[in-house]
Amino acid sequence: MKKITFAISLCLLSLSASAQEYISQRPAEQDRLFRSDAVEAKIQEVSAMLTNPRLAWMFANCYPNTLDTTVHFGKDDEGNPRTFVYTGDIHAMWLRDSGAQVWPYVQLANEDPHLKEMLAGVINCQFSLIGIDPYANAFNDGPTGTGWQKDRTKMDPNLHERKWEIDSDCYPIRLAYQYWKTTGDTSVFGEKWIIAITNILQTFHEQQRKEGHGPYTFQRETTAQLDTKSNGGKGNPVRPVGLIASAFRPSDDATTFEFLIPSNFFAVTSLRKAAEILEEVNENTALAHECWSLANEVEGALKKYATYKHPKYGNIYSFEVDGFGNRLLMDDANVPSLLAMAYLGDVDLRDRVYQNTRRFVWSEDNPYFFKGTVAEGIGGPHVGYDMIWPMSIMMKAFTSRNDAEIKWCIETLMRTDAGTGFMHESFHKDDATKFTRKWFAWQNTLFGELILKLIADGKLDLLNSIELK
Repeated sequence: MKKITFAISLCLLSLSASAQEYISQRPAEQDRLFRSDAVEAKIQEVSAMLTNPRLAWMFANCYPNTLDTTVHFGKDDEGNPRTFVYTGDIHAMWLRDSGAQVWPYVQLANEDPHLKEMLAGVINCQFSLIGIDPYANAFNDGPTGTGWQKDRTKMDPNLHERKWEIDSDCYPIRLAYQYWKTTGDTSVFGEKWIIAITNILQTFHEQQRKEGHGPYTFQRETTAQLDTKSNGGKGNPVRPVGLIASAFRPSDDATTFEFLIPSNFFAVTSLRKAAEILEEVNENTALAHECWSLANEVEGALKKYATYKHPKYGNIYSFEVDGFGNRLLMDDANVPSLLAMAYLGDVDLRDRVYQNTRRFVWSEDNPYFFKGTVAEGIGGPHVGYDMIWPMSIMMKAFTSRNDAEIKWCIETLMRTDAGTGFMHESFHKDDATKFTRKWFAWQNTLFGELILKLIADGKLDLLNSIELK
């Protein structure tokens, strides 16, 4: 009897230790910025499906992180929903990050009217911000004058930063299109949308550089090489070939050669989504035609200038080109990236050139691929040598058709959270406790999106085969 009692006590102690280890890291309910019944139900559903307690814990921490900590939902002056989304530890709204942060919730919009209204508010806010300045990448919540006001560019108190990045104007289109296709709600495609897409088209045309450099320049007093542009803020020269110049990458680092290939692919699919909206919702055939025409032109230029015959990998996509024949062969962890093009739907996963590129970027032939004792993955110059971004490991999983590879990705993400239950911007290849950005909502919510996708793809048994604790 004593032996049985002792065994039961040991079991209870073990359960208690396990429960103690996996205490929720979410803010207290009263401190959460936004609540969605549909999201909470999804957390309960998925947590019950996952048999690995650590994985279930990480999912429950990460998936709602955008809602819990970054969403500021309200109304604009006209009474329409307006949602301002922080990136996390930087209290400004990046068009890219905010569009990616709320993306995984769109699939639940029809199950929760409150969530649906919040998502419409994000789209309304993004279109309004593009109406202020389509060249800006990040905005303040009103004309507060915070951020990089001393930069030598056309700053405004509403702008937090004015780094021209093609993807900043693409992510809002991607979000709005998916929201429309999921909910059927066309209320977001009013006057602010027309102003936004008109501004985007003008900006894309200007940055094809057919009539000179265009109006945008950028300089910053800094010790960081990739935080400013050369040649008086104009960057390196390009030959106009139909591609769109991007002064900065999704990492907010300056491009070396201005034609950033992953972002040009993203522009093509975004323009076609915009054209469909303009035709079916707005019945604005003139603007739609302009979108179709530009998309086709950029696509044609990509076919001519984006690829390179690598001696080891065959035909691959370059990261950046300049139209003169110069090219940069690398990849950066931020999305859009070469690895992420299939995730965004910009290329077919089965495309041979993409598959060759995928092998290249996940190898030591990519100068920003790092392999250490803890993990391997892609980083970038934004945080420097030997720092792997979990986002790159997630993109590898999103674009994989190999179960062993997917399992390795999830296990690696579980091993490199530094015991926090959250993703980080980056971690050191030999020591995951050396990480950047404790609070980075995009990476957290992306992890939740990945788990949901794998379950939807029939990979639950694969996830439940993970024994890592």
